[in-house]
Amino acid sequence: MLKEHKHDKPQAEDADQPRAASGALKRGWPCGQLLQAVFPSQDPLDRADFNAVEYINTLFPTEQSLANIDDVVNKIRLKIRCLDDNIRTVVRGQTNVGQDGRQALEEAQVAIGQLFGKIKDIKDKAEKSEQMVKEITRDIKQLDHAKRHLTTSITTLNHLHMLAGGVDSLEAMTRKRQYGEVANLLQGVVNVLEHFHKYMGIPQIRQLSERVKVAQSELGTQILADFEEAFPAQGSKRAGGPSNVLRDACLVANVLDPRIKQEIIKKFIRQHLSEYMVLFQENQDVAWLDKIDRRYAWIKRQLVDYEEKYGRMFPEEWCMTERIAVEFCHITRTELAKVMRTRAKEIEVKLLLFAIQRTTNFEGLLAKRFSGCTLTDRPGVKKPETPLESTNPFLEDEIGEDGSEMEEDLDRPKKHKAPDNPFHGIISKCFESHLYVYIESQDKNLGEMIDRFVSDFRAQGPPKAGTEDGGAVLPSCADLFVYYKKCMVQCSQLSTGEPMIAFTTIFQKYLREYAWKILSGNLPKTSSNSGGLTIKSLLQEKEGSEAAKFTVEELCLICSILSTAEYCLATTQQLEEKLKEKVDKNLVERINLTGEMDTFSNVISNSIQLLVQDLDAACDPALTAMSKMPWQSVEHVGDQSPYVTSVIMHIKQNVPIIRDNLASTRKYFTQFCIKFTNSFIPKFINHLFRCKTISMVGAEQLLLDTHSLKTVLLDLPSIGSQVVRKAPASYTKIVVKGMTRAEMILKVVMAPHEPSVVFVDNYIKLLADGNPETFQKTLDMKGLKRSEQSSMLELFRQRLPTPPSGTDGGPSLSFSTPTPEQENSRIRKLEKLIKKRL
Repeated sequence: MLKEHKHDKPQAEDADQPRAASGALKRGWPCGQLLQAVFPSQDPLDRADFNAVEYINTLFPTEQSLANIDDVVNKIRLKIRCLDDNIRTVVRGQTNVGQDGRQALEEAQVAIGQLFGKIKDIKDKAEKSEQMVKEITRDIKQLDHAKRHLTTSITTLNHLHMLAGGVDSLEAMTRKRQYGEVANLLQGVVNVLEHFHKYMGIPQIRQLSERVKVAQSELGTQILADFEEAFPAQGSKRAGGPSNVLRDACLVANVLDPRIKQEIIKKFIRQHLSEYMVLFQENQDVAWLDKIDRRYAWIKRQLVDYEEKYGRMFPEEWCMTERIAVEFCHITRTELAKVMRTRAKEIEVKLLLFAIQRTTNFEGLLAKRFSGCTLTDRPGVKKPETPLESTNPFLEDEIGEDGSEMEEDLDRPKKHKAPDNPFHGIISKCFESHLYVYIESQDKNLGEMIDRFVSDFRAQGPPKAGTEDGGAVLPSCADLFVYYKKCMVQCSQLSTGEPMIAFTTIFQKYLREYAWKILSGNLPKTSSNSGGLTIKSLLQEKEGSEAAKFTVEELCLICSILSTAEYCLATTQQLEEKLKEKVDKNLVERINLTGEMDTFSNVISNSIQLLVQDLDAACDPALTAMSKMPWQSVEHVGDQSPYVTSVIMHIKQNVPIIRDNLASTRKYFTQFCIKFTNSFIPKFINHLFRCKTISMVGAEQLLLDTHSLKTVLLDLPSIGSQVVRKAPASYTKIVVKGMTRAEMILKVVMAPHEPSVVFVDNYIKLLADGNPETFQKTLDMKGLKRSEQSSMLELFRQRLPTPPSGTDGGPSLSFSTPTPEQENSRIRKLEKLIKKRL
């Protein structure tokens, strides 16, 4: 509708004015939005997105509505005139605002001036009030200061009176030796004197302080003199025992300079142990190690005597009993070291061990009785009532051995290793420099023990087959390690320092000697006369037993040595761990028995290798006979060949014996089976290649023999056993892989060599071997002439697949081989074919 009338000039001019009037407010400006928010309106003209065309179309929706156009224009003009009047009124109203504002500002300035005058009056009145309050409270402050000074003066005068009176009383009581009253009074005087430190500039106060110091000095001198008189350095103690005066004097010494207390303790202990120094002088018979018990018995009696006579004289916190025992230990260590240096040639092993045992027993007794606070300066430390449980499993083996004295010795070390024993080594430290006597003795004993083991083995001979000793651990091994365990426990009792390292070196030496002389030295030697078997001998019964190199007793001996080496290996590892537990932490890194464990591992490997070589050598004549058989003249396929029967017979003879004797070390029997298989299968394949000019029937017979050997090898771990166990997967994999290769070689031999391309491709597919030498051996087995072989070899080199980039391109290539399931299926088909021909 708008388009039909948009060129009507009167209407356009009338419409321009309202659009111009409202356009400035309806263009989306911020002011329009603000007005809309402040003055909400439903009028379309007040909208921010006002559209004039839509508005006109709203007013005139149809052509008929144009008849009212004059009325609409009149209304709009009326509205415009109203808006103009409103605008004019507002503008005129704003002209008077400036004058009203100036008048209001002048009125506000007058009000501020009046307010400032009132505030000034209030401030003046407040200052006058404060001055008045100060004048009122001036006298009260003076009275408060006077009261405080008066209180301080009265307190100071009271302290001064107490100090003066206390000093006079202290001097009087000191002259009368009234130590009980002096102890409390002196402490009070010292406390009061602390309040006068800032008044030391006053002569009277300084004089009182000097008098107190003089009184303390006189008390110290007097108390020391009283103790000197009561306990003279020379002579015996008073018969009357300790007095109450000395007991009170000890209380006074607690308040005096600590040097007084230390001097009292030192003189009393020196006097109390003076008799010990005389009785056990270096030149006395009781001073030697064989009578060391008398030293400890003497101090025990003295400590009991002290508790009865002097236990109440000294304050409990002085720990006088422990101090006497500790000083006794220091003196004893010095005197024993001096005596042993003088008479070093007279020290014997039994005497040394006896002295160390008695000394460590005494140190353990001290640990139970005292806390060790005088050693560690930690008063109040409590010791556990019961000794710590030992974690050493070796101790269980030593109880009930060679006498009660050794049992007592072995029960001691756990006390010395207890981390809370402060008395460990306080005396026994002096024996460490003489432990070389014990070390040399153990070196000699172990050497004699090894020699005895050697002679006993020669006299008794190897273990008998079919007995409990067959394949068992040698008794000498248990004896050796039981002795080692005893020595280790005893050594840790003697010392946990450098001597322990020396003992470890001896252990290592004789562990190696045992491995060399007892184990490796008694392994059977392989003989060179192997005596081959002929086809005729293979057909005879019971001929296979003569081919074995080792007798049943020798096999049992090898298994026994292997089990012994395995036991030694495990026990040596435990021994190393226990040695590291017992030695000092800074020496742990020097304990290393890896070399000895390697030695026993070598014995195990050599033993297994001997067993493998024996069974392998027993099978050699049969394999040699196989390679010499005329396979070209074989007319029909029958049962397994005699050489297979011979191999199986040797396996059934040897393997059950080895398995039964290695029942305790099952893993090494598995190693034996794996090593034998790894040795036998390549040797069998090499002998296959020596079989020349094999006919089709001969190849079928060899294939049947190979399958029989494969079955026997798969059952090798449980052959001849009533309990059938599944062979380990690793072993089965080796057998299947090796014997499958032998079967593939025979399959290649069975295949016709014409056409050549098919034969070569079949060879590459079945054997997955790119070595021309192996291919030529296969051609020799088929009996081809050299001229034929040359063309075949050339074709073989041409048909080899190209090696992938990055490889060295050697003659041996890796191809995907058939899975064991596929090969088993092929073997079953071949067996069916053989049965049909038969």
